[in-house]
Amino acid sequence: MRTSRVPAVKTLAEFDFAFQPSIKREQINSLDELGFLDRAENVILLGPPGVGMTHLAISLAVTAAEAGQRVYHGTLAGLIDSLMEARAAGELPRRLRVLTHPALLVVDEIGYLPLSQDGAVLFFQLINARHEQASTVLTLNKGFEEWETVLGDEVMAAALDGLLHHCHIVNIRGNSYRMREHQQWLRSAAERQRQDIAK
Repeated sequence: MRTSRVPAVKTLAEFDFAFQPSIKREQINSLDELGFLDRAENVILLGPPGVGMTHLAISLAVTAAEAGQRVYHGTLAGLIDSLMEARAAGELPRRLRVLTHPALLVVDEIGYLPLSQDGAVLFFQLINARHEQASTVLTLNKGFEEWETVLGDEVMAAALDGLLHHCHIVNIRGNSYRMREHQQWLRSAAERQRQDIAK
């Protein structure tokens, strides 16, 4: 866990399945048993922002780490930046080897920002290096039909279809946890204001 760069420890036990009924709990419980790691399969968590994709991705990373597996977490933008820096320093092959080594790599926040052509090529190299060697969990807020806009290249998007080979897809269609928390905060603030007025 010390080397995983996981931003916060989130577990499956803390996930509110009642708030996201579109998620098949049996599917998540099955993934949490980590058989997909033994088979070097990928997991794609697909849905709009705020529905719990990062929580689920991190919970799988935590379970894997607790089972003694090496894990690594990064946002897509952060991983691409690190690959670009390595390439500029003449150390891209070494950096790719480092990122290929973890049994589980979490690539978070795909789709928030479009990639440059250079970024898309580096992302492809990373995914290609891990293909059928180790598992990758991705959180994606765009449908597969929109990959071209994310990756900036139709050919690159088609090449990354290899991600879908031996892949578990979790499609989340639900409300945002962040919006729920914001609404709860607004209700609490309104209630406090009513109480202050009543005094």
